[in-house]
Amino acid sequence: MKKEVIEMLQSEMVARKQKALLSLKLLTSNPVGIGDHSTDDFYNNCTEALINLAEADDALETLKKYKDEL
Repeated sequence: MKKEVIEMLQSEMVARKQKALLSLKLLTSNPVGIGDHSTDDFYNNCTEALINLAEADDALETLKKYKDEL
């Protein structure tokens, strides 16, 4: 069961990391997709994507560091 839980957590964080990277890539390379949104929305979306990326990276590192103790 331990292995399955660790794999699930890793998969979830990898998916979150990929989603954040894709969001940042879209926001930085295709800003016309913003459409009717304000610049404030754009900045908030960029910030949110960066925070999600950092949190996913941190979670993956933490899981790697402590998985033998679980």
